[in-house]
Amino acid sequence: MTAATIDKDVIRSTIPARIDRLPWSRFHTRMVVALGVAWILDGLEITVAGAVAAVLNKNSTLGLSAGKVGFIATVYLIGEVVGALVFGRLSDKWGRKNLFMVTLGVYLVGSGLTAATWDASAGAVVFLYATRFVAGMGIGGEYAAINSAIDELIPARYRGRTDIAVNGTYWGGAILGTLASLLFLNVMSPSAGWRVAFLVGPVLGLVILLVRRNLPESPRWQIMRGRESAAEASIAAIEREVEATGATLEPVDESKAIDIKPTHRTGYLTLVKVLFQRYPGRSTLGATLMITQSFLYNAIFFTYTIVLTKFYGISASKAPIFLIAFAVGNLAGPLTIGRLFDTIGRTRMISGTYLLSGVLLAVTAFLFQANVLTATTQTICWCVIFFFASAGASAAYLTVSEIFPLEVRAQAIAVFFAIAQCFGALGPVLYGHMIGDGSNRTALFYGYLLGAGVMIVGGIVDAVLGVDAEQKPLEDVAEPLSFVRRTSESLAGYGSSAVARGATGITASR
Repeated sequence: MTAATIDKDVIRSTIPARIDRLPWSRFHTRMVVALGVAWILDGLEITVAGAVAAVLNKNSTLGLSAGKVGFIATVYLIGEVVGALVFGRLSDKWGRKNLFMVTLGVYLVGSGLTAATWDASAGAVVFLYATRFVAGMGIGGEYAAINSAIDELIPARYRGRTDIAVNGTYWGGAILGTLASLLFLNVMSPSAGWRVAFLVGPVLGLVILLVRRNLPESPRWQIMRGRESAAEASIAAIEREVEATGATLEPVDESKAIDIKPTHRTGYLTLVKVLFQRYPGRSTLGATLMITQSFLYNAIFFTYTIVLTKFYGISASKAPIFLIAFAVGNLAGPLTIGRLFDTIGRTRMISGTYLLSGVLLAVTAFLFQANVLTATTQTICWCVIFFFASAGASAAYLTVSEIFPLEVRAQAIAVFFAIAQCFGALGPVLYGHMIGDGSNRTALFYGYLLGAGVMIVGGIVDAVLGVDAEQKPLEDVAEPLSFVRRTSESLAGYGSSAVARGATGITASR
């Protein structure tokens, strides 16, 4: 029996086990491509916005002051936070597919309209800020809805490497954004070039929107909301597509079924109870991992071109070449060592990558202070450091998306994403002040040591509070709020205690 009504309130289902026993197939590849583009778009948007900053200063375009240009990134960041919180709530309430279609549409509207900004006037500036806010909302919502969908649809044994690789593709977007900006800003007039650069993302998004239309809703979300018929239809369609590749799917034993009592407690009040009553240790872990990686990344990435020009005499026109190398190092880490988070384990790999990147950053700080690095060797150091840091940072997103109950998963991702973005925004401001006019290395030296210390703290916290979620069903990692019992528990005579555990809803746990 796959999804059957035990009584009027409780549903028995083997759907989670059926998802986790699937082999990798074209379905999974198609899903990852269709959903994973969100991070590529974010990396592209951030990079393009930074690349066109100097162009928007010119009177032939918008004639913005440096302060107004800088505020474009701030508005986008605020939009991401608002979008994550709003759409994260709706994703838990309305479903993953409904929201990952909506959020991509919001992004397309916002970023597409950015290119329609007219030339210099007060109204044009307001319009530009408004469109960047809308684009940011779409991308922020993507983070919440899509991380949830990927984790719920990918078999447990592949979940870590897949999520980490997808999150790491942010840097693929950064490379694409840099190349697009260099191309369009050099071969077109400034007025047209910056607009066309902002259209690269929407064009890619339109193609992906067509692919997403054919993806199913998360059967896990459907069954937890009491929609057993829809859930059965979704998982059956997935299984048919997998079997069409020649795979043979063995029946799932009834002992792997779970009994659930669908709940509608999916608001932020419920999330607060989950975070502070049920999983205070996990909440501390998630906040620490997200804050530390966001602070370091924003501090280094958004000030690196300034360091190149101030301390190494690199011209602004050549700085993007170094950024591409930096991005390649960041992209390589998640793609090459992501599988180790499934085999060696989450805690060992996350704490290890955080600690190692922190130590390497401290070593680089002393080399920087001793003035023995060139622009090339400094970039090589960053590539090595962030090869590991990028995998760890991607695993931070994985962590907050798999260690909380399904009913509030998207909201949990949204909250930790918002917290990370707010703290991350402090990095560029602080490090920009430390850089100054480039005449004194000491302040930035201490800044790099601060960044190293921050990552080491993240590694230590994970070593203490880390959750060994590798290759485990999501329902084992974090019991759903609607959980009553497993069939095997009932058969073994543990039904009454399991029901009691599920009925209380909120219990203390790390």
